[in-house]
Amino acid sequence: MRSIALSNGVEMPGMGLGVFLAGGRGATENAVAWALEAGYRLIDTAAVYGNEGEVGAGIRRSGVPRADVFVTTKVWNEDIRAGRTRQAALASLSRLGLDYVDLLLLHWPTTGKEEAWGALEELYQEGVTRAIGVSNFHLHHLDDLAATARVSPMFDQVESHPVMTNQALVDALHARGIAVGAWSPLGGPRVNLLGHPALQAVARRYGKTVPQVILRWDIQRQVIAVPKSSKRERIVSNFQVDGFELDGDDMALISSLDLGLRVGPDPENFNF
Repeated sequence: MRSIALSNGVEMPGMGLGVFLAGGRGATENAVAWALEAGYRLIDTAAVYGNEGEVGAGIRRSGVPRADVFVTTKVWNEDIRAGRTRQAALASLSRLGLDYVDLLLLHWPTTGKEEAWGALEELYQEGVTRAIGVSNFHLHHLDDLAATARVSPMFDQVESHPVMTNQALVDALHARGIAVGAWSPLGGPRVNLLGHPALQAVARRYGKTVPQVILRWDIQRQVIAVPKSSKRERIVSNFQVDGFELDGDDMALISSLDLGLRVGPDPENFNF
């Protein structure tokens, strides 16, 4: 799997495993171990997911050297608002059982984000994290940070999938030198992308599955996707996105499916 260089030179794998709502006790540990065995090297978690401990256990169980695994976690809104960003980040490290994370994000652009960003800058300078960024931030949220920031965000993870491409934001972030990630890249239960006739037709042309085609579309857009699954066969299948390339017509076709249909909260209007 190719990687993308963040603005500070840190190489981030081009696709990873997401573990939001990964399942009951032990499911996250299994998913992480299976993913690393299959060749994944990026694991994306968050404090609010409540499974950082299992992520750490899965990494250790896999036997893959720590230095070869790129771990992302996120500071939750309550801690951002309460001015507890530093304490929350260190608690995440403790739960993960790690000395450092590779990427630390502010989870949502909530009240207190400017102060929280300052705490992330300090953690970055101390080597607690190799890179820092944000999640669900729009351009004006980034502008709010810029007023006091000494270090620019290196990454922004946003909702992006074929019926909500968010392409204007993706392009604007790239123009600012910010790497872009996609959560819920396969759309989730609210939209049946796997049954979408146009996506099924594209998949048949390449002899691939619909998820593989969508994830390949992300790769060719320079978007780092973190599909979630707790099923071993699906985890392995999702990672099989090398060895083929979508042509320009099929890239455009997938992008044309955009309906602006969100499956998650709007960063301009959320209440948690």
